[in-house]
Amino acid sequence: MGPSKIRWLLLSFLFGSSYVVCCCASSTPLLVGSTDEFRGRTAISEFRVLNRRFLLDCPDANPYLAINISSYSPLSDEENITVTVSGVILPDKSDWVAMISPSNADVSDCPLNSLLYKETGDFANLPLLCDYPVKAQFLSNDPSYLRCKKQEWQSYSGKNSALRTCSGSVTFHVVNFRTDVEFVFFTGGFDTPCILKRSDPIAFANPKSPLYGHLSGIDSTGTSMKITWVSGDNSPQEVQYGDGKSATSQVTTFTQADMCGTASPAKDFGWHDPGYIHSAVMTGFQPSQKYSYRYGSDSVGWSGQIEFKTPPAAGSDELRFIAYGDMGKAPLDPSAEHYIQPGSLSVARAVADEVASGNVDSVFHIGDISYATGFMVEWDYFLSLITPIASHVTYMTAIGNHERDHPSSGSVYETPDSGGECGIAYEAYFPMPTHAKDKPWYSIEQASVHFTVISTEHDWTENSEQYYWIKKDLESVDRARTPWLIFTGHRPMYSSNNGILPSVDPKFVESVEPLLVDNKVDLVLFGHVHNYERTCAVYQNECKGMPTRDKDGVDTYDNSNYTAPIHAVIGMAGFTLDNFQSGVENWSLMRISEYGYARVHATKKDLRVEVTIFSFSFSMAFSL
Repeated sequence: MGPSKIRWLLLSFLFGSSYVVCCCASSTPLLVGSTDEFRGRTAISEFRVLNRRFLLDCPDANPYLAINISSYSPLSDEENITVTVSGVILPDKSDWVAMISPSNADVSDCPLNSLLYKETGDFANLPLLCDYPVKAQFLSNDPSYLRCKKQEWQSYSGKNSALRTCSGSVTFHVVNFRTDVEFVFFTGGFDTPCILKRSDPIAFANPKSPLYGHLSGIDSTGTSMKITWVSGDNSPQEVQYGDGKSATSQVTTFTQADMCGTASPAKDFGWHDPGYIHSAVMTGFQPSQKYSYRYGSDSVGWSGQIEFKTPPAAGSDELRFIAYGDMGKAPLDPSAEHYIQPGSLSVARAVADEVASGNVDSVFHIGDISYATGFMVEWDYFLSLITPIASHVTYMTAIGNHERDHPSSGSVYETPDSGGECGIAYEAYFPMPTHAKDKPWYSIEQASVHFTVISTEHDWTENSEQYYWIKKDLESVDRARTPWLIFTGHRPMYSSNNGILPSVDPKFVESVEPLLVDNKVDLVLFGHVHNYERTCAVYQNECKGMPTRDKDGVDTYDNSNYTAPIHAVIGMAGFTLDNFQSGVENWSLMRISEYGYARVHATKKDLRVEVTIFSFSFSMAFSL
């Protein structure tokens, strides 16, 4: 007998304030041609199109300029670096410091790329940098800089006179992305930049260090798990785990030539060497138990000893998991970056706290993972951000448009949203239990739940390979073993978002929605739209079933007489939030534009979905 009720509960919940950093909006015309390649379609700012600015001559005979760094010793795997620019005669609000890696980047222009840009129809001035700055800060972030509160007096023209100069300091958060770092002092802002001074390069102490380990499930037994990590070393390493067991890693990587497009960020100015991705399978566990592991080698070093929890086996009773979409990352300093997701830090910290409590078995991140979108060093920052989560429980993912989509790449939607990555980086960093490369759909069972995870970016039309797989997978579910059936992917079937681009593809709904009803899918989780929305039991835009609400604010959906799935959009984990239109359809029962995530507790009798928002939480539950 299958489960019959679903509930949503309204509860009070309070988070601390979050630190939000955004790029400034540009009011100046963009120096781009006819291509959308350089726009990235979202988050346009002066810094984001820095590569399209012509580098101006910067005649400055100032002999006093200097850049000092808090530590010229080799960098650790993660630290904060204070950069001080001194000897400035006239501080200006347009002065800024860029962190550039690799340090041998050409900070002039890239004449060899001229033909590539012309191929895209872009005849603007050549790029500023062959390698895009990792991040940048205005020196005015130091409140003493423009007022010259930090002064030095310099001897002037060999005479008995002195010239007042000023200094300012900014601090950069750095993680080990393996290549040397250089700091460059510019003036002219992001719009009309010119170079005044460059620092000496700084290297990481161990560019081969094994880092950013994250777990994934490989089957539904709860007895085996995959650990994936990044290193600058291409030799096989190993994971040591349990009581004296070990497994050797399989090593992979990808190159600039693997990226899509001709002058996309990933193919050109956003490229950064990813190092080597190591994966190893750990076996012989018991489900729902705690173990420990470490990874690396004697030659490159070892990670710390990390405790983790295996997921519950399919057919067992209880599962607690967290789900969200569209998280990305934000800097842990006041820097501008090419793409910032303001809510990501607060959500990641909250989820890490939940995992540390021991009450989470797994995490599902359903598309738009890092938002690196071709600026490849940002994958390292994202992996560092989720390590406190993904190193302790399985971190299962679905592919989104910002991982896969690019013109002429085989994606359903031919937009440049992946920045030329075309799913290659995503599949390398997050090896899910899929059947083949570039077929990122799979299913997995944990306790009483069967998860069907699809790609909304690959062909889902009737008679396509993925359509037949979805149909077969849904039809194969043993509801006695896993009474709950959850269907998930990135782009939604229902949304009240009023964005410029449509959030829902009616062709997708027409093709796939009947399969959900035919196979009695209980709950559908999607992202892509950056807010939270929940429906009635809906099919073909009509409510087929409505919940009842008790005195505690619990919305209960009675599935003893199944009518249709409940859909929930949970794309509120980091990206700038979307608003709702003023008039909504009657299938939309709950709409919140706040940052948060979903916490799910499933047993064979009940399924409870609590949506945690930074000011409060509310939940849906299914029960027998």
